[in-house]
Amino acid sequence: MSTAASISAVTPKRRLWQEILIVLVVTFGVSGVRALLRLIDGLLAEPALNEQQVVLNAPQSELPWLDLSLQLCSAAVLFGYGALALFLLAGDGIRMRAFGWRDMAWGAGLAALIGLPGLGLYVTAVQLGWSRQVVPTTFEHLWFEVPILLLWSLANAFGEEIVVVAWLMTRLRQVGWALPAVILFSSVLRGSYHLYQGVSAGFGNIVMGLVFCWFHHRTGRVWPLVIAHFLIDAVAFVGYSAIGGDLSFLGL
Repeated sequence: MSTAASISAVTPKRRLWQEILIVLVVTFGVSGVRALLRLIDGLLAEPALNEQQVVLNAPQSELPWLDLSLQLCSAAVLFGYGALALFLLAGDGIRMRAFGWRDMAWGAGLAALIGLPGLGLYVTAVQLGWSRQVVPTTFEHLWFEVPILLLWSLANAFGEEIVVVAWLMTRLRQVGWALPAVILFSSVLRGSYHLYQGVSAGFGNIVMGLVFCWFHHRTGRVWPLVIAHFLIDAVAFVGYSAIGGDLSFLGL
């Protein structure tokens, strides 16, 4: 951040708490509650959890042009989440540090640190019955499949890292929370809205959140997190599409 995250007379604690509540209800807070309910529904359903599937990126219309339009609208919502958070921070004079080329290297390193163990956790969790089978994409219109998957990867990365790390950590520190509580809350929130995939997805994303929050605290930078998240999703989405959805080499 270019400006210290301190409470000013213009932004009292009460207003900050109101902002936190509103933004979380509009963005990832309600998503976490919904994901938990979907997990409970899956656990109570007749098929075992690891016999159920969840699709991350699916067609929204049988008409290619309409599907593309709907996909763009959905991705725009995630970009809007991040833009809203940046706008609110800028209102207090708090701006993200400018993007630098070192952010690319840090992002790639974080992606490898999180992505490879995450894949192992997913495979193990499915075998043990702790996770649904995650299908990254079922797009049928191949001419825009890869561009849309890359756009979704960027939208997820931008929306989540700006809101759940940069904005939320700043606001919780401003209202007086200690750093460990801030990191834990942000990480649990990240895990909560991934629970629809299974118990392991929630746990894995909590670990990811702990690493990302610690990195942000130590460096003050958020762009490496956006890059890392983008790379993790892009490899999963586009890679799945490239192999035609055949995960038999993982034992699935």
